[in-house]
Amino acid sequence: MSHEEEKAYPGFSGRLQFISVVLALCMLILILRLWTLQIVKWDEYRSQSNSNRLRPQRLESPRGMIYGRNGLDERVILADNRAARDLMFVLADCNVEGVVPELVCQRLEQLLHIDGKALLSEIEASEKANQPHKQILIKRDIPVGVSARVEEYAYALPGVFTVIRPVRRYVYGKTGGQVVGYLGEINQKQLDARKDRYVMGDLIGQSGVERKFEARLHGKDGEMLVTQYARGVPQLRTDPYGNVYVEMDSLGHNLFLEDEIVPAEPGGEIQITLDIGLQAKAEELLKGEAGAIVVLNADTGEVLTLASSPGYDPSVFVSPQGGRERQELLTGKPNRMINRAFQEVYPPGSTYKILLAAAALEEGVIDRDTAFTCYGGFRLSNVSHEWNCWKRGGHGKVSVVDALAFSCDVFFYNVGRELEVDRIKAWSLKFSLGERTGLDLPGEQPGLIPSPAWKRAVYKNLVPDDPSEWNWYPGETINLSIGQGSCAATPLQIAVLMSSVVNGGYRVEPNIEDGSTGEKTRVMSEETVALIREGMRKCVEKGPPAPTGTGHAAYIEGMEIIGKTGSAQVVSLEAVEEYAREEDIPKELRDHAWFMTGVLDREPRIAMCILVEHGLHGSSVAAPLAKEMIEYFYASRERPAESELAQRAADGYGGAR
Repeated sequence: MSHEEEKAYPGFSGRLQFISVVLALCMLILILRLWTLQIVKWDEYRSQSNSNRLRPQRLESPRGMIYGRNGLDERVILADNRAARDLMFVLADCNVEGVVPELVCQRLEQLLHIDGKALLSEIEASEKANQPHKQILIKRDIPVGVSARVEEYAYALPGVFTVIRPVRRYVYGKTGGQVVGYLGEINQKQLDARKDRYVMGDLIGQSGVERKFEARLHGKDGEMLVTQYARGVPQLRTDPYGNVYVEMDSLGHNLFLEDEIVPAEPGGEIQITLDIGLQAKAEELLKGEAGAIVVLNADTGEVLTLASSPGYDPSVFVSPQGGRERQELLTGKPNRMINRAFQEVYPPGSTYKILLAAAALEEGVIDRDTAFTCYGGFRLSNVSHEWNCWKRGGHGKVSVVDALAFSCDVFFYNVGRELEVDRIKAWSLKFSLGERTGLDLPGEQPGLIPSPAWKRAVYKNLVPDDPSEWNWYPGETINLSIGQGSCAATPLQIAVLMSSVVNGGYRVEPNIEDGSTGEKTRVMSEETVALIREGMRKCVEKGPPAPTGTGHAAYIEGMEIIGKTGSAQVVSLEAVEEYAREEDIPKELRDHAWFMTGVLDREPRIAMCILVEHGLHGSSVAAPLAKEMIEYFYASRERPAESELAQRAADGYGGAR
């Protein structure tokens, strides 16, 4: 401005300077404010912005793998995981003009044939509870084709998106299902004990390996942040850690912040000793019957087979379509949820004679030369009742070897009378009869070896007004001597008893986890083992020239097999005396059929127990199954894994629904 202009506009220069200063100050304040917003308080405001714009998305951790064996110690997958698509809805994301939740529900009902009214009620409930960001399940485990159709109509379904989660897959379905176990929704009691790693609605191991090793198999969930007002259905996505969780649609919606991912940590794996090929063979042999087959490595206690029939497919419990079948499993008869190999007890019958023989030989009550005469019956002094031998004509003069070979009841009546109940009980416990074997699976039953103390405690409650019923009578010891009366054992316990004969006199602790070492305790001398083996070898021999033993149906040329048959009464003889022929006896009244066996001259040496409920005779029903099991087991160790099993895993696995 010129000097003349300054005279014409007095004070203008000062005002200009003032305005310039004010503008400069404003700019400075603005810069300071921007610096504060973008530098000093960036993290705070970014967090606030994200809380409005983003929501946390849970990344479910996949469970750890369960491995088993097949034949030549080949490692096979028994349980792994597959990707399942769940269709979800978030009210806050339903923000397209002209599209209301009612309309979305109607479209979903037409598209997916779901109950649109029920879904709308759930949406309205979340709105009333002021939970607009609550994730509402529309449909679980939708097929890929359905997911594609939903994506096709994504523009008309705001708020609808898919979440991919890992779902358990049981590779062999029903085969080994009761051993592997199943998953079920966590209950409040379980949740209270595990709040740091679970939320309501999570699945948790409810039985078998899944339950026993839950802490190892369950992983740690992760989290990622997802844009809230996303529209459309997300596509398959792999996160930076290689885990497939899926969270982006074809239009770029539902973006998650890759630097905001807390990856899910998969659960740890478990290797078990179950031989899936042998397990499949056992279940095949039991088909149509209720019963169990147990096979152990007699030297290590490794559980090779824990077959139980009838069984179930654990895939039913992770399938959204399995509701009716689940209900039938949980309430139907016969009970398919228990593993009869170790969760059910039965009178052991004549298999218990092995225990009597071992106890009597170790106590010096009998020796090789001790003999009793069997005329077909037995009496106690001052007792009018007569206990019959199964062979009504009698066995004549019998030693311990022949008594085991031909299952003479009278011989063991005499042995039981000499031993008396307290010593029988004490020796039973040494062999894990009457107590749990130590199997590393939940739900094992201890069985029962009755005693005077047990009877008094029980009958004082049952018949408190009749003290005479509390007493133990000598006749009860006679019944116990052949595994009858109140005596009860699991097939696993009988297999453990068998293993002590096969391995040279040691009680082993059965184990399902590969590499775990159970206790091994000597319970018999080598001399006792030799005599019992001689009798059990003779039991399986086929005549002539030697007399045929009761277990000859298990005989295999060229193999050293030992065994013992058993038939256990389930009702009194009076209850079936009206039937002229055994075939006429109703199934539920027939004896249980037992056979315990072992192989001495092959590696590994195995011990086996077979029980067929109401099978009538161990000799004709259970022993032939043992022969097939033995032949299959040793043949499978000389050839590759069964192609049939491999095909089943590839095509017909239980997880495909």
